[in-house]
Formats: sequence, structure tokens, C-alpha cells
Amino acid sequence: MGCAGSSQSKPDVYYTNIPFAVKKIRKPKPWKHPQPITKTQLTQLRDEFWDTAPHYGGRKEIWDALRAAAEADLTLAQAIVDSAGVIVQSSDLTVCYDERGAKYELPKYVLSEPTNLIRDS
Repeated sequence: MGCAGSSQSKPDVYYTNIPFAVKKIRKPKPWKHPQPITKTQLTQLRDEFWDTAPHYGGRKEIWDALRAAAEADLTLAQAIVDSAGVIVQSSDLTVCYDERGAKYELPKYVLSEPTNLIRDS
């Protein structure tokens, strides 16, 4: 028996009528970076995020799965998150949880290109 007031943080998906409801992944909505950036700058931002993300909590194997999903087409991304046991809160992958309830937040810049991207020549 546990304390009546204590609870472990769980994603909302656990509170639906369908336990472990699966959300289908979709492309993120178009977005604009505060200032135009080049493809090289975008790649640098992404690399910095993925290099530091595991230090903010969660499991490395989930971060690795999320990176693979973010860099894949939608069908493969869905298969990756499903097989890794990732619970997708936001269908664009910006908010996910693992099976233990740890939260993973992904910035839009790792999921898609901004509308004001400057193509490198």
C-alpha cells in the first residue's frame, strides 16, 4: 500500500480508455526560425541538441531511437518509436515519454526545416 497522495508522473495516454493508445506520427507544421539560418547552421543546431539531450534525463537508447525517428521518413519513424516503446504525446514527436514515464521534448528544428532556411551554395 502506498500513500494516497503520491503518484508517479505518467503521460496522459495512460488515462484514456485504451491503455497504451498509439498516436500516428505526422509531419510537424511549418515553422519559422527567429532569423534566417543556413542548412549548415541548422545541422550544427541539431548536432548540439542530440549531443547534449541525454544529459537532461531519460534513457540514452530512447534518445537514440528518437534521433533515428526524427531523421527517417514517417513510416520508418513510426516503426522506430513503436519498437522502442516510445509513447507519443504530440503526433509531431515534440513531446514523448518512455515506458517508465520519463518525458522527452524535441525542438522543431530537429524534426523539420524552417520555412526561412537559406540553402547553402
